[in-house]
Amino acid sequence: MSRALFLSLSEAEVIAKCDHAKVGISALERLPAGGVRLVCMSSDGAAVMTRKLKSSLIPATTARAPFRPAYSRH
Repeated sequence: MSRALFLSLSEAEVIAKCDHAKVGISALERLPAGGVRLVCMSSDGAAVMTRKLKSSLIPATTARAPFRPAYSRH
């Protein structure tokens, strides 16, 4: 199972829900079209959050912004 979830929630909501469920967050990033991409510390944590946030899941095919700046040579 993937540790990544795509959610139609704000960063603050996701952090609060993960804290309440005692699930560690590895990465959290905003999506250009709204929502966030959550990467849990473990696949067990991802399974817990998938069950708890089922109604907020969005397709994993959602576009992401580049996570790192582009490298340019001068």
